[in-house]
Amino acid sequence: MTKRLLSCLLMALTVQTAVAQRKINKTTKDSLYIYMVRVQGGSFDLGSNDEAADRKPAHTVKLADFSLSEYEVTQKQWTIVMGSNPSTFQCNECPVNNVSWNDAISFIEKLNALTGKHYRLPTEAEWEYAARGGVKEDLVKTYTDTRGGVNEFLITQKGVKPDKIKDGKKYSGKKLPQDVAWYERNGKDHVHPIGRKKANEIGIYDMSGNVEEWCADWYATSYGSKHDAENPKGPSSGNAHVVRGGSFTSTPDELVLTRRAAYLPDTKAASLGFRLAEDK
Repeated sequence: MTKRLLSCLLMALTVQTAVAQRKINKTTKDSLYIYMVRVQGGSFDLGSNDEAADRKPAHTVKLADFSLSEYEVTQKQWTIVMGSNPSTFQCNECPVNNVSWNDAISFIEKLNALTGKHYRLPTEAEWEYAARGGVKEDLVKTYTDTRGGVNEFLITQKGVKPDKIKDGKKYSGKKLPQDVAWYERNGKDHVHPIGRKKANEIGIYDMSGNVEEWCADWYATSYGSKHDAENPKGPSSGNAHVVRGGSFTSTPDELVLTRRAAYLPDTKAASLGFRLAEDK
């Protein structure tokens, strides 16, 4: 009886050790694993006619399938690839910050060399589409006399002037910013670990708040076209690159999905980070 008990204990110990070793190996092996969400392509209205001038004109854009990282690039991932951590508030699972657009491109080039992948920065059209929830965008009813707003669908009745529209939500995911974002009211003046707020409709975290995110596009003061566009990539040249999403320092208005900002490619700030995209 005693021998059988000892045998069982030894077996359990061996299994536990093996499991623990697998976890260690997995952690070591997958340190640079990027959780990607496949975003089904589709058409949507990029921008808004009711907000700042650089968000006009709202126009229909068609995107192919692509993938976007579930989380912002972390400080741990950055340090493994680049050898040091430039972030102003340091914690392994927080998004890397205080990195320029040029820095982000350098990281991606080195990451691709290490992993054999083809990561890149998202275009701002891809960013906005994914932030809205892609084909799963949750539209909400509002009552208004105007026809402004984003991704609106008029509810009509024959012979009656309609006064209802459906608009995309202001923020990525839930209706209230505190549900999905670290921003000025709860951010405590620093970044926070990734994935602690609620994800949006397609399972992507922190697209509103935490850190603003660099996009691939050069910035233009307007979208420039009301016509359909397929997989737009912005101007061919420029002085500054587009930043989206707001940060831990942002007001609720600065978290709005259509908000665009622009910084010179060598700009570094505690509020600036990024996430990765990849062709399908």
